[in-house]
Amino acid sequence: MLSAAIALVGAVVYGSADFFGGLAARRLRSIVVTALSAFAGLVALAIALPLMGGVWSTEDVLWGILAGGFGIIAIALLYACLAIGPMSILSPLTAVVSAVAPIVWGLTIGGETLRPLGYAGLAVALVAVVLVGFVPGEKVVRPQARGVLMGVGAGLAIGAFLIVMDNTSAESGIVPLLMSRATSTVVTTLIVGTLMIVALRRGRGATSVWDVAGAPLGATPSGRADLEHIETVSVPLAITRMRALWFAVVCGVLDAAANALMLVALRLGDLSIVSALTALYPAGTILLAAVVLRERVARVQWLGLALALVAGGMLGLA
Repeated sequence: MLSAAIALVGAVVYGSADFFGGLAARRLRSIVVTALSAFAGLVALAIALPLMGGVWSTEDVLWGILAGGFGIIAIALLYACLAIGPMSILSPLTAVVSAVAPIVWGLTIGGETLRPLGYAGLAVALVAVVLVGFVPGEKVVRPQARGVLMGVGAGLAIGAFLIVMDNTSAESGIVPLLMSRATSTVVTTLIVGTLMIVALRRGRGATSVWDVAGAPLGATPSGRADLEHIETVSVPLAITRMRALWFAVVCGVLDAAANALMLVALRLGDLSIVSALTALYPAGTILLAAVVLRERVARVQWLGLALALVAGGMLGLA
């Protein structure tokens, strides 16, 4: 029960991070938001390490680096598939795959077993993931095969992140998360740095590459996106570059906290249950958009939120 509750809280925190990442990406490039939030999360984890503890071992360090690699792959594929669209189909598809992959792994290779109530709870959770992640108002069109493949790939990469973290030892504490975030920080910083050097050689200012170009998709270091729930807000929000920078920092800190909650939930419970509940992360984005931006929540999403609570209760009792 405790593991399921922590996973649900972690999902809401993940969604909250996506909300702030999405706001930042309305003013800054997604890769810049990703780099800044990754660095902020790295600093937060470094500060938390002496308090939470963790034993350093070669195996856990390598698991952390591998998880960071999967996160980078997820980011690239997620942005690509969302740019192709339609987002109303590809966003829920990515979320479902990110849940199904660890569920299958946990119930087969991981040797996890659930009671009938648990299997029913997984089914309810997957339905909730689709409903919560659905972006209403979009014209439904048939997705391209390339977009579908990229969405599936992004979901698999996110699922792989969870599987890898589940393989870390309990004694390692948050060391694997620290190494994962360090990997993301190094790679994304190198990309932003390269863009800045290219801009300077072309006679433009280095910070000129910071500003958003194209559709603002939003970003978090774990590879999730804001699903553009903030694109049609009823209350306009002026976002300066400085405000966007702070939003990116908040995104990184919240995402690091969500990762820590996810890791605790994994070590207390089953991968299959934690992954199903973690995939409900759009709930946090939707709720914050409704409260802060007064965005209307569609009925289908309210139904998804209700089913998420039902699934959480069922899985907690499984």
